Formats: sequence, C-alpha cells, structure tokens
Amino acid sequence: MKVQGWLFLLCGLFFAGVDVAYWFWTKAATGTGEPVGTTAMAISVGFAFMIGYYLMFTARRIGDQPEDNKQADISDGAGEIGFFSPHSWWPLFVCLAAAFAFAGFVIGFWMFLIGLFLIILAMIGFVFQYYRGHFSH
Repeated sequence: MKVQGWLFLLCGLFFAGVDVAYWFWTKAATGTGEPVGTTAMAISVGFAFMIGYYLMFTARRIGDQPEDNKQADISDGAGEIGFFSPHSWWPLFVCLAAAFAFAGFVIGFWMFLIGLFLIILAMIGFVFQYYRGHFSH
C-alpha cells in the first residue's frame, strides 16, 4: 500500500503545481485569477492528499503487503480477498429513492420527505440483505 500512497501524494503535488500555474495563467490573461477552475483543482489537491495519507496510514498499521516487496511473486498475494455480492437489486432501489427525493426539491417538500423515508428503507434493505434468505451468513 505504500506504493499507492506515494503515487497519490505525488499526484497531489502535481495537481498543486498545475493549480498554481493555472491561477497565474488566468490572472495574466484576464487580470484576475479564474476562481472556479482554481477551486476545483485545489479540491483535487485535497482529495489526492487525503487518499495518499489514508493509504500511507493504513500501510503503517497493517505492515508490508506483497505489492510493497520488489521480489514478491504473484502467488504471494493469493488467498481470500473478501466477500463480493453475486447480485443485488438494492442499489437500484437506493438510486430510485434518491431520484424521488431529489425530484422533491423541485416539486415540494412533502415529496422530499417521502423520498427521504424511501432512501432510509432502501439503505436498511441494502445493509441487511445477507442477514436472511438464501445468502444469509
């Protein structure tokens, strides 16, 4: 994970340099720096540093991984990675409920409240989908 952490930290440094260059370039062209693009790139800098810090922090906590060892074989990373859902309808229901709630911003507050209730129900179903039925643990 150290490799990925350093990659994101270096991307953050690159984005920071591009952000400063963009601000100076737009300041020279228009007289004032362009705030929207500069802010968007500054957010990219923050996101890259945040992900890089998280990966470096996690790498220190869990120790060396096979991808950190230059002499590692592919078989060193073998084993169980985790549980992945074979299929699920719940993401569709969450998105439909979110679309209903967002439409409530336009149509009325009552529709937003119904959508919020539907989102909560769909999220409960999404989280607890493997606690009963054929795929229960």
